[in-house]
Amino acid sequence: MSTDQPTALTPALPAPRSAPADPAVADPAAAPRRGFLAKAFGVTAVLSAAGSALGLLRDLLLARYFGANQGTDAFLVAWTVPETAAPLLIEDAMSFLMVPAFALALVLREENPDGPDPVRQLVRATLPWLLLALSTLSLGAALGAPWFVDVLAPGLANPGLAVTCTRITAITVLPFGVAGYLAAALRAHHRFTAPAGIYVAYNVGILGVLLSCHAIWGVRSAALGVALGSLLMAGLLIVPFLHGLRTGPGARPARGRRPRSKALVLIPLALLPVAAFTLTRQSQVFIERFLGSELPAGTISHLNYAAKVSQLAMTAGILICTVTFPLVARALAAGDLTAARDRVEKDLGQAAAVVLLGTAFLLACAPSVVALLFERGAFGPRDTSATAAVIRVYSFGLPAQALIGVMIRPYFSLRPVVRRAGDPSPDDGGRRLLDWYPAAAMAFGLVVTVVGGLLATPRFGAPGLAAGNAVGITATAALLLHGLVLRGIPLRLRLVLGGHARLLASAAGAVALGTPVAGLTADPLLSTLCGGLTVALVFAALGTVLGAREVRGPVRAAARALGPSPVADEGKPPHGR
Repeated sequence: MSTDQPTALTPALPAPRSAPADPAVADPAAAPRRGFLAKAFGVTAVLSAAGSALGLLRDLLLARYFGANQGTDAFLVAWTVPETAAPLLIEDAMSFLMVPAFALALVLREENPDGPDPVRQLVRATLPWLLLALSTLSLGAALGAPWFVDVLAPGLANPGLAVTCTRITAITVLPFGVAGYLAAALRAHHRFTAPAGIYVAYNVGILGVLLSCHAIWGVRSAALGVALGSLLMAGLLIVPFLHGLRTGPGARPARGRRPRSKALVLIPLALLPVAAFTLTRQSQVFIERFLGSELPAGTISHLNYAAKVSQLAMTAGILICTVTFPLVARALAAGDLTAARDRVEKDLGQAAAVVLLGTAFLLACAPSVVALLFERGAFGPRDTSATAAVIRVYSFGLPAQALIGVMIRPYFSLRPVVRRAGDPSPDDGGRRLLDWYPAAAMAFGLVVTVVGGLLATPRFGAPGLAAGNAVGITATAALLLHGLVLRGIPLRLRLVLGGHARLLASAAGAVALGTPVAGLTADPLLSTLCGGLTVALVFAALGTVLGAREVRGPVRAAARALGPSPVADEGKPPHGR
């Protein structure tokens, strides 16, 4: 099936090239300075951390008010709707499609600043159709809730409650899609503050309804909070987006003769491989819900709490490529494959360092972390033990999850949803097959997950499900690393894998020493602090000794910052005078 059925519009957008047609377009000076990147990452990290903290508070309140029982299981089945919509419409698919599209529009704007604004043309060509599709999907999800619950969790103890909550959470599809579209446009313009704050708004909405209405509506209050939070997400981005359109170069019509422009080619079917990959990836959650529904009541809740804690480490690693993705897309749009490769290699190393440090911490301190966060109210010691066991198994798949998040962005940037009409159409069969490579790799990992879950669940329960998940996602990451090279980004695999091996050895050493230290005390707070500090120090020391540049650089910078100033030392009199 061809994914290239163009519709002619105006003006033109360039497609990626093997070499820049205009050196000025790929001029590194046009890219943001290092200071801007640091500031953007700092803002994104702070707001994302705030959103994650509020999300953790949300989970804590769910555990406190409702524990882990058939009610929370019913809500978490309904939670699958926003859980699926978020990566498809906010974090992954929409970003993979629209950030490269807006990056191409910005490249064209630089080539012809006096012509009609391609960014505004792109919005007019895509946003109305998107709103229509999202409204249809939202309505379909609400109407199909009974069938959805029956298929996803056939062994659920309270399907009626799950259907009610699913119909409420179906509202999220429309605002999630709008938020994802607007966030992609703002990030492509290097405006990161408002997009980074969407999960703060989302969780504020959930917490507001949950705190005020949990005693009246029970677990339904969480579903209503999800719907309200999604509306707040989209509302947060509308004003910055409209402001950017009004103040952009296309806000005022160009005077004099309008420059001649070619046709813009919109490739709507290019979204199919992206959507297939995202949905296949999300199917891991469906498998857990399906197999978990046959296990004792509360198992789905234990899996959910474990996943939420485990993914905090992965989210920290993904923040890096959230900021750098527009730069990679811009380099690919300008045809600078070398700059794109260098950026991707750096992102892979930095994300691996952050995630492996978090993985080591969770492996060493999982019981104390769960007890510290969740063990109160309806969440008892048995729930703590079950959740901690799942976290430790989940953690083995976190590095692969993060690496997939880094690699998939440049992969799909090489096949944007728009191109210049004058550029050759990528219609050859090899390119079309490569479009589907990530979905195929994810499908293979999904098969591994299913087989592993079916084999391990009868004996090990929830940890068996988590093990199948970790093995499956790791297989997908290995395939996708090879696929990125096939796609045309010449990664130096020996360099990348060698750096990851050093980081992995550092993490293993940190776990080996941090685990016994965390077990020295039964107090959850003290155990977490002691174990976490040990893990961090050992990871930093081993990473520096082994030559992991992602660790050695920050350690040396910290040593220089904390060490005595050479100027101050020169001013001191010699000892004894």
